[in-house]
Amino acid sequence: MLRKVLIVLCLLLPLGAQAQLPDFTDLVEKNGPAVVNISTTQGAAARNPLAQQMPNVPEDDPFFEFFRRFAPNTPGQPREQSQSLGSGFVITADGYIMTNAHVVQSADEITVRLTDKREFKAKVIGSDRRTDVALIKIEATNLPVVKFGDPAKLKVGEWVVAIGSPFGFDNTVTKGIVSAKGRSLPQENFVPFIQTDVAVNPGNSGGPLFNMRGEVVGINSQIYSRTGGFMGLSFAIPIDVANDIAQQLRTGGKITRGRIGVVIQPVTKELADGFGLPKPQGALVNSVEKGGPAEKAGIEAGDVILRFDGKPIAASEDLPRIVGGTKPGAKVTAQIWRNKASKDVQVVVTELQEDGRTARGGRGQKPPAAAPTVYGMSLTDLTDAQRKELKIENGVMVGEVQGAAARAGVRKGDVILAVNNQDVKSVEQFNQMMSQFDKGRIVALLVRRGGNSLYVPFRLDAGGN
Repeated sequence: MLRKVLIVLCLLLPLGAQAQLPDFTDLVEKNGPAVVNISTTQGAAARNPLAQQMPNVPEDDPFFEFFRRFAPNTPGQPREQSQSLGSGFVITADGYIMTNAHVVQSADEITVRLTDKREFKAKVIGSDRRTDVALIKIEATNLPVVKFGDPAKLKVGEWVVAIGSPFGFDNTVTKGIVSAKGRSLPQENFVPFIQTDVAVNPGNSGGPLFNMRGEVVGINSQIYSRTGGFMGLSFAIPIDVANDIAQQLRTGGKITRGRIGVVIQPVTKELADGFGLPKPQGALVNSVEKGGPAEKAGIEAGDVILRFDGKPIAASEDLPRIVGGTKPGAKVTAQIWRNKASKDVQVVVTELQEDGRTARGGRGQKPPAAAPTVYGMSLTDLTDAQRKELKIENGVMVGEVQGAAARAGVRKGDVILAVNNQDVKSVEQFNQMMSQFDKGRIVALLVRRGGNSLYVPFRLDAGGN
């Protein structure tokens, strides 16, 4: 009997004592009208301009569907269309709308539908692929607009709301909490994403993420999913990042970003120990562009950039965002870590050019066989031809890999350029340098791999193999 009473009390207690869940009704009522549905149309001919004309293939032929989909339209045939759906939100009363770049990419026609069912044709003012932000415009007046909030004031765990058109269902409202801030995603170097557990699905892209004050703090952009649908991991572009892009697009139609000419990698705990850093932080420079801003400032491979323009670099992914957001031509202070001490250097930032170039490296000649060393690698000195082809002066070629080297991530074909920033000129010198370190010590190997270089934290195992 007592147990039943306790169960009843537990069920009833939350009704009177537990704090009420947040009420989103006012937020949605005030801001819903400023959220729009975006539909785009793209012609099949535009997608496949180089295809051959549709041959005379019977409809029951297995290749009929292939040619129907991929051949351009012949005279008299209807033009095949593809359609996509997304969301957006009005930021000015005269019709400027913010959305995702991927929502309007390659669109022949863009239609914006308001909550009052009015439809407008929109034109693209500009879009930025790197941040996935686009600005479009419709010819209208006295439109409802959203207010912007400050993403920096967001706290992990606070409530947020998304409004959008998942699967075409206009003005759908979903809620959740901020799961994390400053998330970096693969291939997305310029956006510190807001991670939430708000339900976001296809069609939500480009829609606003609101805080509980009814302010837009982000643009819903991506989800992590193994099924194509929502799995509890949604990512939004902070509205301050998006608004900066939108303003540049509106005033100049072009995005300018800063660069300093370095290739960087994360600082792991092992590398931090090897460089004498108190903790893993900063961005480790593994190569410097010849004649670039960083080289002119005195930055070298092996330096760890700890601060840039007064902003801390907690992790390597912070640096591209901060440098990219710096105005080209600005002279800023960078704090670097070198030889177990910090120092300041002055860097003049230049403009990042979107030229699509990729770095390429030559292949070295196959090294002659060599016996594995106690460090788990067979090493050979570089020939003159290899140095010329790789455009390097020093280094030793890695052959077979096992033991400690394999565990550290060294690969066959790597060229070891330096140990703790000291150049390696020969196998004999490499072995002498390594023999000076105590067993269990972590050293930083600068490795050339393909056309790139990176640091590999290497622990000298007590067993020696």
